[in-house]
Amino acid sequence: MIIPSTRWFVSAAALALLAPVASVWPTATNVLFAADLVWLAALIVDVLRIGAIDVPTFPVVREAPPAFSVGRALPVTYRWRNPSRLRLVVRVREVVPPLLTPGAGRDRLLVLPPRVETRDEQLFVPAHRGKAHAGLLHLRVRGPWGLAWRQGKRDLPWDVIVYPSLKMAALRALPAQTQRRRDAGFRNMRRIGEGRLFESIKEWVPGDELRSIDWKATARRGKLMSRQYEDERRQQVMMVIDAGRLLTAEIDGRPRLEAAIDAALDLAHSAVQHDDNIGLLVFADEILQFVPPTRGRRALRQVLDALAAVEGRLVEPNYPAAFAYLAARNRKRALTVLFTDVVDRTASDAFVAHAGSLRARHLPLAVTLRDPGLERLATSRALTVDDAFQRAAAEELLEARDAALAELRSHGVLVLDVLPDGAARAVVDQYERLKRRAMV
Repeated sequence: MIIPSTRWFVSAAALALLAPVASVWPTATNVLFAADLVWLAALIVDVLRIGAIDVPTFPVVREAPPAFSVGRALPVTYRWRNPSRLRLVVRVREVVPPLLTPGAGRDRLLVLPPRVETRDEQLFVPAHRGKAHAGLLHLRVRGPWGLAWRQGKRDLPWDVIVYPSLKMAALRALPAQTQRRRDAGFRNMRRIGEGRLFESIKEWVPGDELRSIDWKATARRGKLMSRQYEDERRQQVMMVIDAGRLLTAEIDGRPRLEAAIDAALDLAHSAVQHDDNIGLLVFADEILQFVPPTRGRRALRQVLDALAAVEGRLVEPNYPAAFAYLAARNRKRALTVLFTDVVDRTASDAFVAHAGSLRARHLPLAVTLRDPGLERLATSRALTVDDAFQRAAAEELLEARDAALAELRSHGVLVLDVLPDGAARAVVDQYERLKRRAMV
């Protein structure tokens, strides 16, 4: 599409102002007509000079990071190449994925020298986590004389992934803290004749189990030798997130689910630092995401990818289906961290029953998120009758919630009831305590 520029329209309007003069001075009519023809011809020439440029295939390459994280702005580089022999001015308007906010706005003007590659760097700020697809460029290429624009669309696909905030995880990866956590998690608990990891060979003494005797070593040395083991240090950490209606509720304008995801991510990062296996299950009325327990950075990347795509649903969580799915795919003992919330004993019966059933094989830890607004309401001073009713209702809700948490504890489930802002730190601290006590 060809569009005359503002410069051409302004000059054409100036020529139109000479029309009243032609009514007084007849000779001016010919001058005006000639000027109009010249100006129209100039427009046509300018259009022809950019007519060979194919906007839908305009040479441009986007170099974007493989992923973004909430709270961290990253640059994206565009490499433009002018295919013509003319100096071009290009106006760019990009359809940016809704997850990102361009730091310099959506429109920009580029000057491209002929036959030269030009680099254009734009800063993008992630608004929230998720996955999105976009990347359409609306381009306007201006002619050499600046009289016309050639407009078109350049399809430049862009798949964007925005991970949850990695700020806390990065802080916890400082060398001193990492070493301290490794010391907590990798304490060797030597138990002769037990465990799975071979440590050394020693002389057998009365009291050692007969099954620990290494007969090959005994034959070589001519005396009874036994194998010595240490407890296996690599454990499994399974994170289970309820994405149903309870965690879609907002606390101070932020969904509880976001706090649960931040805490799960921080826990995953800490477990990888301890060389533990990590896995993830996200569910609502159906299974939304599942990452089998694995170790290392690859496992952390899989968990990040899964968490980036999680969205809450205004549905009742299907606890029986979720726990059955988990039991069928994770038989090895694990610290199973359940991110959810409870309302009262009646509404939480299904969760309490199934969480308690994990105790026979796993170590269940229920992480529930408190509502500071509800707590403030329950302790506020009632100035009116309505305030008194609201305070009484809040107190009743908190008492019912405490009863449900007590029921969880009575089934052998560890309970961590925390405020959303402190959930990440509290979960990691609890994990480290359990590692030090060799309960995982």
